Formats: sequence, C-alpha cells, structure tokens
Amino acid sequence: MRGASVLVTVAVLAQSLLTNASPIQSRSAYAVKETHRAPRRWVQLGRAPREKMLNLHIGVKQAQFGELERHLYEVSDPDHSRYGQHLSHEEVNELIKPTDETLELVHEWLLINGVETLSYSPAKDWINIHIDVESAERLLDAEYYTFQHEDGTELIRAPKWSLPKHLHEHVDAIQPTTSFMRAVKKADVADSSIPWPPPGYTPPTDPVLAAACTINGTTPDCFATLYKTKGYVQKVPGLNHIGFNNFLSEVPIRPDTKKFLERYKPEAVPGAAEYKFVDIAGGPSQDGPITPEQVADDLCVEANLDVQTIIGMTYPMPVTAYSTGSIPPEIPDAGAGDPPGNEPYLVWLNHVLAQPILPQVISTSYGDDEQTVPEDYAKRVCNGFAQLGARGISILFASGDGGAGDIAGNDASACISNDGKNTFKFIASFPPSCPYVTAVGATQAFEPEVAAYRPNNSIGPDGAVHGFYASGSGFSEYFSRPSYQDFVVPNYVKSMNGEHAGLFNPNGRAYPDISAQGLYFQIVWNANYQVISGTSASTPLMSSVVSLVNDALISSGHAPLGFLNPWLYSKGYKGFTDILSGNNGGCNTTGFPVTKGWDAVTGFGTPIFPEIVKLARGY
Repeated sequence: MRGASVLVTVAVLAQSLLTNASPIQSRSAYAVKETHRAPRRWVQLGRAPREKMLNLHIGVKQAQFGELERHLYEVSDPDHSRYGQHLSHEEVNELIKPTDETLELVHEWLLINGVETLSYSPAKDWINIHIDVESAERLLDAEYYTFQHEDGTELIRAPKWSLPKHLHEHVDAIQPTTSFMRAVKKADVADSSIPWPPPGYTPPTDPVLAAACTINGTTPDCFATLYKTKGYVQKVPGLNHIGFNNFLSEVPIRPDTKKFLERYKPEAVPGAAEYKFVDIAGGPSQDGPITPEQVADDLCVEANLDVQTIIGMTYPMPVTAYSTGSIPPEIPDAGAGDPPGNEPYLVWLNHVLAQPILPQVISTSYGDDEQTVPEDYAKRVCNGFAQLGARGISILFASGDGGAGDIAGNDASACISNDGKNTFKFIASFPPSCPYVTAVGATQAFEPEVAAYRPNNSIGPDGAVHGFYASGSGFSEYFSRPSYQDFVVPNYVKSMNGEHAGLFNPNGRAYPDISAQGLYFQIVWNANYQVISGTSASTPLMSSVVSLVNDALISSGHAPLGFLNPWLYSKGYKGFTDILSGNNGGCNTTGFPVTKGWDAVTGFGTPIFPEIVKLARGY
C-alpha cells in the first residue's frame, strides 16, 4: 500500500530483539483466541494445500485508544474549550501506536515462527505478513481447510485459531481465519405491482418547491431548494474538499456524469472532468465510457449516483473518488446470502490514515449486516473512524435500505442470529452502528417529508417494478450506546412501550443520526437517464450539505465540523426538520416507529442549511 507501510526484514528484527529487548523467551502454551462455525451452504472439502499463500492481517493492541477517544470527544463537543482543535495525523498515530512491549512480544512470536518480512500500518497497530498455509497453521495452532460454497466458490479458512496465552492481551484480531466472504448483490425483483404514484402522496403546495421537486425523479435543483442551499456562493472551495468511497469494482463514469450535469447542473459540467481518483490496493479508475463488461455486471450505478449527486450539489468544490480494490474478513449470515458482500474498510483506512491532508467530509454508501463482520474486526475498524474524527474529518455512512432488517429487508426467515441458534431478531448494520460515524437515513416526499418507505412490488416512475425499501434503522449489538445519545434514545425506547422487546438491544448505539431525501434520484448510467433509491443516495446528499456548511465555517475563521455527533445531539439538531410520519418495516414487522424528536428511522430529520450554519458558528 503506497505510503502506508514499511518493510522489516528478519535480520533487522532479530537485531532489535537481541539488543533492545529482553532475551527471547520460550513461548507460553497456546490457547484458543477465536472460533466460528462454518456457515450453511458451505461444505468442507479437506485440508488446504500447504503451499498456498495467505495475506494475514494482525491487529495489534492500540496503547492509548481511550486517550484518543477523550481527545475526540473534547474537540467535537461544542461546549468544551478545545472544540474544533483537531489533532494532526502524527498526533493521532502517536496516541494509538502499540507499546514497545507489545510490538516486541509480537515480533518475537513472528521471528520464532520463521516470518521473514512484515509491513506496518501507519501507527504500527496492524502488521501484515505474506505466509504459506503450513506456516500459518504453525503460527496460529490452527488447521486451514478448503471450503466450497454450493455455487462452486472455494475459500481457504480456519474455523478456530489460537495464540500463545501471553499474546492474547496484545493481539485483538487476525484475519483471514474465520471469514467466509464474497460480494453478493441484492436483487430487486417482484412478481406483481403496486401502482405509481404511491397511495396517499400529496404534491407540495409551495409554488417554488412544486416547481423544483417531483417524485418522478429528484434532482440537484430540488435538493438545493428543499434544503435551502440554493443561492449559496462558495467562498473557499480550494480549501474545502469532499470525498466518497467506491468498493466492489464500482467506479464513476465521466461521460455519464457530464451528460447528467448538462441537463441538471450546466454550470457544473467541468466537474465531470475535474474530480480526482485515488486508487488503493488495485482499485479501478477510468476516464472513458462504461464498458460492455461493466454494463453486463451492473457496475458503476452506485458510483455514478455518488459523484453526480455530490458534484451537482457542491461544484466547484474539489471532489476525491477513492477506489479500493481489496476485501476484508467477514462471517456470513442468512439475510446477506451466506455469505454477504463486504467492503475493504481496513485497507482504505490504512491508506487515508497515512495521508497528512484529507477531504473534510467523506461519504460512504456501503454497509453490511453487523453480525457478518467479526466483532473484533468491527471494533478495530470503528477505532479507525475515531482516528479520522479526531483529525476533524466528518465520516458519513448510509444506514441501510431494509428498515429494521438491513440486508434481510422484509424477509423474516433471514432475520436470524448468526450464533447457530437461528434466533429471530432485528439485524443491525455496520459501519452505521459504529459510534464514531454519522449514520444517514432516508426520507421521501416534500411537504412534508416522511420516512422513506416502498412496499415490495411497487412500480416506480421509471415503470419498473421495485422491491421493499425502508430507511435503515436499528441498535447495535457490538457497540454500547454512546453518552451523546443518553438524552434522547432511552426516552425513545420507553415510548415504544415494549413493542418488539427482545428483537433489538435497547442499550446499543442507535441509528440513524440524521436523514435526507432517498427515493428515486435522477442519474445517468450507460448514457441513459434512470432513477435510483436508497440511503446510498441520501448519504452523498447529506455529505454535500455538510461540506457546504464547512465552506461557510472555514471562510469565517472557524474549524470544520469534524466528528458531527456530539455537536449534533447537543445543539445541531435544532437545524434539522423533524420528520413526524412515515413507515419503517423490516423482518415482516412494523419495524421502528417514527416519532417527534429523534427516532430510529430518520434520526433528527433533514437539514436546513442556513440554520445549521448559524448554529455551527455559535450564533
């Protein structure tokens, strides 16, 4: 990975161990560190070939993450004297780097087991090694097997792995071991139809809003009118940047973006040629039209949605398109298709955490069922988002499109636990469940806006039949409720009067935090005008509004908003329109209710740009 690691040879490592540390001690007895059952639909074929090479990622214990978290909350709390005094990337790395003792013990273990080379993440809290199966089995006291999915896919995995007992407190995670990962797309298929427009829809009565907005396909002019960014002239576009993530071979297409802007934002047409690619771990980038292969695989829809929404809202602000080509570990679950798709957050994180200068806002429209991601891995990735927040970067994630069911949507049979018990429950989404990111839900309609909800078998304005869709909502099972939510979430749970008790964790981090429009955005894909829905549309839209707020802040001598949530839950919510109605659903239930104030469907609601600017400036 460019700029993110350094190689250490075994000779240098040995010299360091012999001169700067205690003599190499015989290792302690091994004990099991993690186990996970192979998922259904996978068959164990036999032991993996001994010579097969693996890329192992070793998550080494971060020395002072608690101290980093303290800094994060102080610089993000508008009532604290340090508000806005964000840390540099060097300061962040210094806080979370492992102790010398931890690194020496891990290095010792690797050296004893014959590891020849290794590479580091920027803070040395991840160690990466290239190793054959035979050596990995010795290293982890594990047995790697070849598993075959019913569709023919084969993976090499170890359902159980161990470490010397004295290393358990020094190593958080190692992958791939228990992961069964591959990308799976969610189909949008229906057998019968519900007519368009949806029953109960009322067009806006405000003539300005009615002229700009239609449910037949929303556009940048509608968003600017609705959220009152229209007419705002950026003052420091060269100092204020926005970025967005692309995974799973998604890449934005410049000719499509140009065609979109020619119709919906003519003054922004140069932006189609100006946004910058940053390729990570072999991620794709291209300047030409979409290829027949990409069309056949339905690629570039998500990337086009992101770039067209962002440029349509923020031009001439510089835009960075991150393109990451690797994949992270994960464990499968029923709703996501045994196993589900996932994105390489760690690969991307290690890259951006090594960069001294980053966009002030980064939008990500991807996520997974929380239970598909090993908990130790999820927590380490979440810690990486905290590192970015401490540096003043706003990280926004889509909350999901399946209501309380996330990937399972309204399929109750897939809303089951992944612990072998198959317990019926609501399914949380990660990374929205991470307390250090801002999760974005979705709305629809305009006067008033309501929670986004589309029943299965619905005909859209494009004449096509679409599947179930509802603003992603939920409570984490991995992350406890952060203190910034203590004034709203317990009251919300209490107001449910026991509804759905036992199906979710009432003490977990709740999401979404805020929302934006998310039904039937106009886009151009493969040179054709189309519509698309999802919180994956809401998130680049909300990120664009936050970036415009940052422009107003930076131009008046203020720091950018950074990690939004402490400000949002203490003051910023006053700059959002509360969403009071709409449906949710998921797992073939009613899902979570939409209520006055914060709720687990739309958060605090949708942005009012001028009010947010006033609040952020302290007026």
